[in-house]
Amino acid sequence: MGRRPGHAQGNRRSALSGKIPENSGTGTRLVNAGRREEWTGPVVNPPIWRASTHLYANEADRKAAQGNNADGQFYYGRRGAPTQWALCEALTQIEPGAFGTVIYPSGTAAIVQALMAVLRPGDVLLVTDNAYEPTRNIASGILKRFGVEPRYFDPLDVEGFAGKFCERTKAVMLESPGSLTMEVQDVPALAAIARDKGAVTLLDNTWASPLGFPALERGCDISLMSLTKHVSGHSDVMMGSASARDERLYRRLRRTAQQMGNVVSPDDAALMLRGLRTMQVRLDREAETAGEIATWLESRQEVAHVLCPILPGFPGHALWKRDFTGGCGLLSFVLKGGTEAGRAAFVDALELFGIGYSWGGFESLVIPFDPADIRSATPWPPASWNNEDRLGVRLSIGLEDPADLIADLSRAFAAMESV
Repeated sequence: MGRRPGHAQGNRRSALSGKIPENSGTGTRLVNAGRREEWTGPVVNPPIWRASTHLYANEADRKAAQGNNADGQFYYGRRGAPTQWALCEALTQIEPGAFGTVIYPSGTAAIVQALMAVLRPGDVLLVTDNAYEPTRNIASGILKRFGVEPRYFDPLDVEGFAGKFCERTKAVMLESPGSLTMEVQDVPALAAIARDKGAVTLLDNTWASPLGFPALERGCDISLMSLTKHVSGHSDVMMGSASARDERLYRRLRRTAQQMGNVVSPDDAALMLRGLRTMQVRLDREAETAGEIATWLESRQEVAHVLCPILPGFPGHALWKRDFTGGCGLLSFVLKGGTEAGRAAFVDALELFGIGYSWGGFESLVIPFDPADIRSATPWPPASWNNEDRLGVRLSIGLEDPADLIADLSRAFAAMESV
């Protein structure tokens, strides 16, 4: 069969095709990434290759394929075909400094399998205290059952971070900004400390994506994304990814994914490729609207705190401005006092915001949150706040007109006040 377009879970780093110069801008890369001619043929997009079985021309061909575990080598459906390989290569090409990318059926699958790739029984994993709740569940659940000890740390305590390490600490899990409370971590400083201590740094980079924060160039070893969010952009498919900065880590990610029977549907991969092409324009629009809504929320008497890194007055804004080149539509706010019944009335009164856990789609969403129960190293609310200001609301801003979203939020505040 020869060397042709292997593995639904990853791809080797390769040079950009001739149509994408090395100094191309983000938009140009998003449009052209992963569109090798041998994978697309005469059409614009890679066709959807549905196949569990790959056939060989002869026995010699089959034996040759066994020893070539790489994307571009047909072997068996679990290792993918051109549709999945094109997505992996596209994700590698938009992640500055990436050697290769592995894809997974969900963002949570990406987190757990990436952590399992770098940890062994007896190891210690440091986890930022503002982590996505499923990340905490992974650390304190399956990893702990397999002999890994999770330890949580203050996401903003750079000075005390080195003291959290011991000889068994092998990995650090970061998330910046936190997807509920939006703390912006000093990722370059934390990653540098981890590297000095011999630990692997993983970052959940779903909020900004590599378009807004080049995690590997900022010192991380593995950059994780829930592709379900911004890459899909249409709330109709789930997937996750892990991009590694070097070949050694990439091989560990790939091997673990294969040993766990990881499979991504070619139909889902095609949907992700479609969403990827418009990702930049969607992120720009959502971030612009989110900034406008965050500013408006600051003026509301019902709001105690607006948690949005884009805002100049936000405590993490200086770090965001230093390290990030973009944002997204995800932000939170905390009610000034109030009751759970009032917050429920606010959420229920919204008409343009669906009540749902995800984010990054074309539609706006809302969810109430109370992080006190999922904190172990830092308090909620923070010690500097009024203790009565604790009820949170998270908004995912979509592509609706900003004025309509603000009017909807205004009506919801009125409904809250009537309770």
